[in-house]
Amino acid sequence: MKVQILGAHNIESQDTRCISLIIDDIMAIDAGALTSSLSLAAQQKLKAVLLTHQHYDHVRDIPAIGMNFYLHENTIDIYSILPVREALSSYLLNDILYPDFLKKPPGKPAIRFNTMEPGRTESIAGYTVLPVSVSHAVPTVGYEVTSPDGKKVFYTSDTGPGLDECWRQVSPDLLIIEVTAINKWHDFAIQSGHLTAALLQPELESLRKLKGQLPEIVTVHMNPLDEKVIKEEIAAVASALNTDIRLGYEGMIIEL
Repeated sequence: MKVQILGAHNIESQDTRCISLIIDDIMAIDAGALTSSLSLAAQQKLKAVLLTHQHYDHVRDIPAIGMNFYLHENTIDIYSILPVREALSSYLLNDILYPDFLKKPPGKPAIRFNTMEPGRTESIAGYTVLPVSVSHAVPTVGYEVTSPDGKKVFYTSDTGPGLDECWRQVSPDLLIIEVTAINKWHDFAIQSGHLTAALLQPELESLRKLKGQLPEIVTVHMNPLDEKVIKEEIAAVASALNTDIRLGYEGMIIEL
């Protein structure tokens, strides 16, 4: 399994992109950097896009990729929970801001939306996909994706603390988890459903207690304005837990 991070941050700039991952070049998770990171040919290789929740930095490229598939007379399958479909229909693909590719017109649709339920596995493009509810400001799921050879990656998406029930449902070889803010923004993180390094540590301690060990860990969704401090604070957590925690970056490739 090859996991590539297309976007690793929570804001976009010349050097940073919003969150988006791609597995084996055919399955994307979140759409913050799909069209800005992939050629038209690479986009056409995609078999599915998994969306974790409705916030703009996670769905922003769905209209653009819908147009690209429409012009190629091809269909992209989008998978997510129902609130995401409702948000796309109401605010992005609403025939006002952009064409409603979620409609089912005569002929081949550009986007085919598939509704998922937390805790219920689906077979998608040859992978087993388990959506798992996490604690965020809006309904949100993380995804554990299992490859045909049994390798597993779990991406939490945006989440605050309180992941014990989530950990019981997953057993990843690779954990991609958010750390958005620096420790001094503890109250903001709690209120908005995000993690700091200090909030990450007890979540990882809980995971180790439940599973007996920690998987490979990569953090994403960092605020680039505070990334230097976040890196230092995560290094302190890694030292305290005697494990390796890496910060994700645009273009990072992890082979499992």
